[in-house]
Amino acid sequence: MENLRDIALQVIDNEANSILGLKALLTDDFEKVVELIYNSKGNVIVSGIGKSANIAQKIVATLNSTGTTAVFMHAADAIHGDLGIIRDDDVVVIVSKSGETPEIKVLIPLIKIRKNKLVAIVGNRESYLAKQADFVLDTTVPREACPNNLAPTSSTTAQLVMGDAMAVALLKMRGFTAQDFAKFHPGGALGKRLYLTVGDLCVKNGTPLVSPDDIMTQAIIEISEKMLGAAAVIENGQLVGIVTDGDLRRMLMKHPNIETVKVCDIMTKNPLRVDKNALVADALNIMQHKEISVLPVMDGDRYIGMVHIHDIIKEGII
Repeated sequence: MENLRDIALQVIDNEANSILGLKALLTDDFEKVVELIYNSKGNVIVSGIGKSANIAQKIVATLNSTGTTAVFMHAADAIHGDLGIIRDDDVVVIVSKSGETPEIKVLIPLIKIRKNKLVAIVGNRESYLAKQADFVLDTTVPREACPNNLAPTSSTTAQLVMGDAMAVALLKMRGFTAQDFAKFHPGGALGKRLYLTVGDLCVKNGTPLVSPDDIMTQAIIEISEKMLGAAAVIENGQLVGIVTDGDLRRMLMKHPNIETVKVCDIMTKNPLRVDKNALVADALNIMQHKEISVLPVMDGDRYIGMVHIHDIIKEGII
Protein backbone atom coordinates (compact mmCIF):
# COMPACT_ATOMS: atom_id res chain seq x y z
CA MET A 1 0.00 0.00 0.00
CA GLU A 2 1.22 3.47 -0.84
CA ASN A 3 2.23 5.71 2.00
CA LEU A 4 -0.93 7.57 2.99
CA ARG A 5 0.96 10.82 3.44
CA ASP A 6 2.26 10.51 -0.15
CA ILE A 7 -1.31 10.07 -1.38
CA ALA A 8 -2.36 13.22 0.43
CA LEU A 9 0.57 15.15 -1.08
CA GLN A 10 -0.36 13.93 -4.57
CA VAL A 11 -3.94 15.12 -4.12
CA ILE A 12 -2.78 18.50 -2.82
CA ASP A 13 -0.36 18.92 -5.74
CA ASN A 14 -3.01 17.89 -8.27
CA GLU A 15 -5.62 20.30 -6.94
CA ALA A 16 -3.12 23.14 -6.48
CA ASN A 17 -1.97 22.78 -10.09
CA SER A 18 -5.58 22.71 -11.25
CA ILE A 19 -6.32 25.95 -9.43
CA LEU A 20 -3.22 27.64 -10.84
CA GLY A 21 -4.34 26.53 -14.30
CA LEU A 22 -7.44 28.69 -13.94
CA LYS A 23 -5.31 31.81 -14.40
CA ALA A 24 -4.73 30.93 -18.04
CA LEU A 25 -8.46 30.24 -18.55
CA LEU A 26 -9.67 33.56 -17.14
CA THR A 27 -11.14 35.79 -19.87
CA ASP A 28 -12.94 39.12 -20.13
CA ASP A 29 -16.12 37.23 -19.30
CA PHE A 30 -15.11 37.27 -15.64
CA GLU A 31 -15.15 41.07 -15.51
CA LYS A 32 -18.41 41.17 -17.47
CA VAL A 33 -20.06 38.73 -15.07
CA VAL A 34 -18.98 40.66 -11.98
CA GLU A 35 -20.18 43.96 -13.48
CA LEU A 36 -23.45 42.31 -14.56
CA ILE A 37 -24.15 41.07 -11.02
CA TYR A 38 -23.03 44.33 -9.45
CA ASN A 39 -25.39 46.37 -11.63
CA SER A 40 -28.29 43.90 -11.42
CA LYS A 41 -31.41 44.87 -9.50
CA GLY A 42 -32.22 41.22 -8.86
CA ASN A 43 -30.65 38.29 -7.07
CA VAL A 44 -28.02 35.79 -8.15
CA ILE A 45 -29.60 32.37 -8.65
CA VAL A 46 -26.96 29.62 -8.47
CA SER A 47 -27.83 26.13 -9.64
CA GLY A 48 -26.22 22.77 -10.18
CA ILE A 49 -26.67 19.05 -9.67
CA GLY A 50 -24.67 16.39 -7.84
CA LYS A 51 -21.39 17.58 -6.36
CA SER A 52 -21.67 20.78 -8.38
CA ALA A 53 -24.87 21.52 -6.45
CA ASN A 54 -22.88 21.31 -3.22
CA ILE A 55 -20.42 23.84 -4.63
CA ALA A 56 -23.30 26.03 -5.80
CA GLN A 57 -24.63 26.11 -2.24
CA LYS A 58 -21.21 27.19 -0.94
CA ILE A 59 -21.01 29.96 -3.57
CA VAL A 60 -24.46 31.18 -2.49
CA ALA A 61 -23.39 31.20 1.16
CA THR A 62 -20.24 33.19 0.35
CA LEU A 63 -22.11 35.72 -1.77
CA ASN A 64 -24.77 36.26 0.88
CA SER A 65 -22.18 36.75 3.61
CA THR A 66 -20.28 39.35 1.60
CA GLY A 67 -23.08 41.63 0.49
CA THR A 68 -24.47 40.02 -2.68
CA THR A 69 -27.93 38.47 -2.30
CA ALA A 70 -27.97 34.95 -3.73
CA VAL A 71 -30.35 31.98 -3.78
CA PHE A 72 -29.61 28.29 -4.41
CA MET A 73 -31.84 26.42 -6.86
CA HIS A 74 -31.25 22.69 -7.37
CA ALA A 75 -31.30 21.90 -11.08
CA ALA A 76 -33.51 18.84 -10.65
CA ASP A 77 -36.02 20.67 -8.45
CA ALA A 78 -36.05 23.64 -10.83
CA ILE A 79 -37.81 21.67 -13.53
CA HIS A 80 -40.38 20.47 -11.01
CA GLY A 81 -41.59 23.82 -9.74
CA ASP A 82 -38.61 25.65 -8.22
CA LEU A 83 -38.13 27.61 -11.43
CA GLY A 84 -40.56 30.04 -9.83
CA ILE A 85 -37.64 31.27 -7.71
CA ILE A 86 -36.28 33.19 -10.68
CA ARG A 87 -37.45 36.78 -11.24
CA ASP A 88 -36.98 39.02 -14.27
CA ASP A 89 -33.89 40.87 -13.08
CA ASP A 90 -32.11 37.84 -11.62
CA VAL A 91 -28.78 36.57 -12.96
CA VAL A 92 -28.64 32.78 -13.22
CA VAL A 93 -25.35 30.95 -12.64
CA ILE A 94 -25.16 27.23 -13.43
CA VAL A 95 -22.25 25.19 -12.06
CA SER A 96 -21.34 22.00 -13.90
CA LYS A 97 -18.24 20.05 -14.83
CA SER A 98 -19.53 18.46 -18.03
CA GLY A 99 -22.22 20.98 -18.94
CA GLU A 100 -24.14 18.07 -20.43
CA THR A 101 -26.23 16.60 -17.60
CA PRO A 102 -29.87 15.93 -18.63
CA GLU A 103 -31.41 18.11 -15.92
CA ILE A 104 -29.31 21.09 -16.98
CA LYS A 105 -30.14 20.54 -20.66
CA VAL A 106 -33.83 20.73 -19.75
CA LEU A 107 -33.35 23.76 -17.50
CA ILE A 108 -31.37 25.97 -19.89
CA PRO A 109 -34.11 26.57 -22.52
CA LEU A 110 -36.51 27.53 -19.74
CA ILE A 111 -34.07 30.16 -18.51
CA LYS A 112 -33.50 31.42 -22.05
CA ILE A 113 -37.25 31.80 -22.56
CA ARG A 114 -37.40 34.00 -19.47
CA LYS A 115 -34.56 36.12 -20.96
CA ASN A 116 -32.48 35.99 -17.79
CA LYS A 117 -28.73 36.35 -18.28
CA LEU A 118 -27.05 32.94 -17.96
CA VAL A 119 -23.54 32.44 -16.56
CA ALA A 120 -21.83 29.07 -16.85
CA ILE A 121 -19.16 27.93 -14.41
CA VAL A 122 -18.25 24.92 -16.48
CA GLY A 123 -15.38 22.52 -17.11
CA ASN A 124 -16.09 21.95 -20.80
CA ARG A 125 -16.16 24.90 -23.21
CA GLU A 126 -17.64 22.72 -25.96
CA SER A 127 -20.60 21.63 -23.84
CA TYR A 128 -24.24 22.50 -24.34
CA LEU A 129 -24.17 24.71 -21.24
CA ALA A 130 -21.12 26.67 -22.39
CA LYS A 131 -22.55 27.25 -25.86
CA GLN A 132 -25.92 28.42 -24.52
CA ALA A 133 -24.57 30.67 -21.78
CA ASP A 134 -24.18 34.40 -22.17
CA PHE A 135 -20.90 34.27 -20.26
CA VAL A 136 -18.52 31.39 -19.53
CA LEU A 137 -16.20 31.05 -16.54
CA ASP A 138 -13.98 28.16 -17.58
CA THR A 139 -13.04 25.74 -14.78
CA THR A 140 -11.55 22.99 -16.91
CA VAL A 141 -9.01 20.82 -15.07
CA PRO A 142 -6.50 18.39 -16.65
CA ARG A 143 -7.72 15.51 -14.50
CA GLU A 144 -9.33 14.73 -11.17
CA ALA A 145 -7.25 14.00 -8.11
CA CYS A 146 -9.09 10.69 -7.94
CA PRO A 147 -6.74 7.95 -9.30
CA ASN A 148 -9.54 6.75 -11.57
CA ASN A 149 -10.14 10.30 -12.84
CA LEU A 150 -13.80 9.91 -11.88
CA ALA A 151 -14.71 11.32 -8.45
CA PRO A 152 -15.20 15.11 -8.57
CA THR A 153 -12.19 16.47 -6.70
CA SER A 154 -10.00 18.90 -8.61
CA SER A 155 -12.98 19.99 -10.70
CA THR A 156 -15.11 20.93 -7.69
CA THR A 157 -12.15 22.71 -6.10
CA ALA A 158 -11.76 24.77 -9.28
CA GLN A 159 -15.48 25.62 -9.23
CA LEU A 160 -15.21 26.71 -5.62
CA VAL A 161 -12.21 28.94 -6.31
CA MET A 162 -13.96 30.57 -9.27
CA GLY A 163 -16.99 31.27 -7.07
CA ASP A 164 -14.74 32.76 -4.40
CA ALA A 165 -13.01 34.95 -6.97
CA MET A 166 -16.38 36.24 -8.12
CA ALA A 167 -17.57 36.91 -4.55
CA VAL A 168 -14.38 38.72 -3.55
CA ALA A 169 -14.43 40.87 -6.68
CA LEU A 170 -18.01 41.88 -5.87
CA LEU A 171 -17.03 42.53 -2.26
CA LYS A 172 -14.32 44.92 -3.45
CA MET A 173 -16.68 46.72 -5.83
CA ARG A 174 -19.25 47.20 -3.09
CA GLY A 175 -16.67 48.54 -0.65
CA PHE A 176 -17.78 45.86 1.80
CA THR A 177 -16.09 46.59 5.14
CA ALA A 178 -15.28 44.62 8.29
CA GLN A 179 -18.24 46.37 9.94
CA ASP A 180 -20.52 45.21 7.12
CA PHE A 181 -19.18 41.68 7.62
CA ALA A 182 -20.09 41.84 11.31
CA LYS A 183 -23.70 42.70 10.44
CA PHE A 184 -24.01 39.43 8.54
CA HIS A 185 -22.14 37.33 11.15
CA PRO A 186 -23.45 38.50 14.53
CA GLY A 187 -23.50 35.04 16.09
CA GLY A 188 -20.00 33.87 15.32
CA ALA A 189 -16.62 34.62 16.83
CA LEU A 190 -15.59 36.51 13.69
CA GLY A 191 -18.56 38.82 13.97
CA LYS A 192 -18.10 39.33 17.68
CA ARG A 193 -14.54 40.51 17.09
CA LEU A 194 -15.99 43.26 14.93
CA TYR A 195 -18.92 44.49 17.01
CA LEU A 196 -18.74 43.34 20.66
CA THR A 197 -17.52 46.12 22.97
CA VAL A 198 -16.04 45.96 26.45
CA GLY A 199 -19.08 47.89 27.64
CA ASP A 200 -21.25 44.95 26.55
CA LEU A 201 -19.22 42.64 28.79
CA CYS A 202 -18.49 44.76 31.84
CA VAL A 203 -22.19 45.33 32.59
CA LYS A 204 -22.41 41.61 33.40
CA ASN A 205 -19.80 42.00 36.15
CA GLY A 206 -19.71 43.79 39.46
CA THR A 207 -17.90 47.11 39.87
CA PRO A 208 -15.07 46.47 42.32
CA LEU A 209 -13.61 49.63 43.82
CA VAL A 210 -11.71 50.82 46.88
CA SER A 211 -10.19 54.09 48.02
CA PRO A 212 -6.47 54.76 48.44
CA ASP A 213 -6.80 55.01 52.24
CA ASP A 214 -8.65 51.70 52.68
CA ILE A 215 -6.74 49.07 54.60
CA MET A 216 -5.88 45.90 52.72
CA THR A 217 -8.47 43.75 54.50
CA GLN A 218 -11.15 45.91 52.85
CA ALA A 219 -9.49 45.45 49.46
CA ILE A 220 -9.31 41.69 49.94
CA ILE A 221 -13.02 41.54 50.76
CA GLU A 222 -13.93 43.71 47.73
CA ILE A 223 -11.81 41.68 45.30
CA SER A 224 -13.13 38.39 46.69
CA GLU A 225 -16.80 39.44 46.54
CA LYS A 226 -16.65 40.77 42.98
CA MET A 227 -14.54 37.79 41.79
CA LEU A 228 -12.65 39.67 39.07
CA GLY A 229 -9.19 39.45 40.60
CA ALA A 230 -8.84 43.22 40.90
CA ALA A 231 -10.39 46.43 42.20
CA ALA A 232 -10.17 49.96 40.88
CA VAL A 233 -8.80 52.58 43.22
CA ILE A 234 -11.05 55.64 43.13
CA GLU A 235 -10.30 59.05 44.66
CA ASN A 236 -12.62 62.03 44.26
CA GLY A 237 -14.48 60.16 41.54
CA GLN A 238 -11.31 59.58 39.51
CA LEU A 239 -9.49 56.34 38.70
CA VAL A 240 -6.06 56.73 40.31
CA GLY A 241 -4.91 53.13 40.53
CA ILE A 242 -5.66 49.42 40.48
CA VAL A 243 -4.94 46.69 42.98
CA THR A 244 -4.93 43.05 41.88
CA ASP A 245 -4.83 39.68 43.60
CA GLY A 246 -1.22 39.47 42.42
CA ASP A 247 -0.49 42.65 44.37
CA LEU A 248 -2.10 41.04 47.41
CA ARG A 249 0.09 37.95 47.21
CA ARG A 250 3.24 40.00 46.89
CA MET A 251 2.15 42.19 49.80
CA LEU A 252 1.57 39.19 52.08
CA MET A 253 5.13 38.03 51.41
CA LYS A 254 6.50 41.39 52.56
CA HIS A 255 3.95 42.54 55.17
CA PRO A 256 2.59 39.78 57.41
CA ASN A 257 0.56 42.36 59.36
CA ILE A 258 -1.87 43.55 56.70
CA GLU A 259 -3.74 45.80 59.13
CA THR A 260 -0.93 48.35 58.75
CA VAL A 261 -0.93 48.37 54.94
CA LYS A 262 -3.14 50.69 52.90
CA VAL A 263 -4.27 50.31 49.29
CA CYS A 264 -2.17 53.30 48.24
CA ASP A 265 0.94 51.48 49.49
CA ILE A 266 0.71 48.68 46.91
CA MET A 267 -1.57 49.89 44.11
CA THR A 268 -0.43 50.42 40.55
CA LYS A 269 -0.86 54.12 39.83
CA ASN A 270 -2.41 55.43 36.59
CA PRO A 271 -3.30 51.95 35.33
CA LEU A 272 -4.12 50.99 31.77
CA ARG A 273 -7.78 51.46 31.03
CA VAL A 274 -10.16 51.02 28.13
CA ASP A 275 -13.18 52.99 26.93
CA LYS A 276 -16.55 51.26 27.08
CA ASN A 277 -16.93 51.63 23.30
CA ALA A 278 -13.64 49.88 22.54
CA LEU A 279 -13.94 46.54 20.79
CA VAL A 280 -13.38 43.47 22.95
CA ALA A 281 -10.83 42.28 20.38
CA ASP A 282 -8.79 45.45 20.96
CA ALA A 283 -8.97 45.01 24.73
CA LEU A 284 -7.75 41.45 24.29
CA ASN A 285 -4.77 42.67 22.27
CA ILE A 286 -3.83 45.05 25.09
CA MET A 287 -4.11 42.29 27.68
CA GLN A 288 -1.99 39.89 25.67
CA HIS A 289 0.65 42.49 24.86
CA LYS A 290 0.91 43.74 28.46
CA GLU A 291 0.44 40.26 29.97
CA ILE A 292 -2.45 41.33 32.19
CA SER A 293 -5.85 39.72 32.73
CA VAL A 294 -8.13 42.62 33.66
CA LEU A 295 -8.77 46.22 32.53
CA PRO A 296 -10.82 49.01 34.10
CA VAL A 297 -13.60 50.19 31.79
CA MET A 298 -14.30 53.91 31.48
CA ASP A 299 -17.22 56.03 30.34
CA GLY A 300 -15.26 59.16 29.58
CA ASP A 301 -13.53 59.93 32.89
CA ARG A 302 -15.95 57.81 34.92
CA TYR A 303 -15.04 54.29 36.00
CA ILE A 304 -17.92 51.89 35.27
CA GLY A 305 -16.51 48.41 35.74
CA MET A 306 -13.96 45.76 34.80
CA VAL A 307 -13.48 43.47 31.83
CA HIS A 308 -11.62 40.21 32.49
CA ILE A 309 -9.86 38.03 29.94
CA HIS A 310 -12.09 35.15 31.05
CA ASP A 311 -15.12 37.16 29.89
CA ILE A 312 -13.55 37.35 26.44
CA ILE A 313 -12.70 33.63 26.40
CA LYS A 314 -16.34 32.81 27.19
CA GLU A 315 -17.37 34.74 24.07
CA GLY A 316 -15.09 32.53 21.96
CA ILE A 317 -13.02 35.45 20.72
CA ILE A 318 -9.59 34.43 21.97
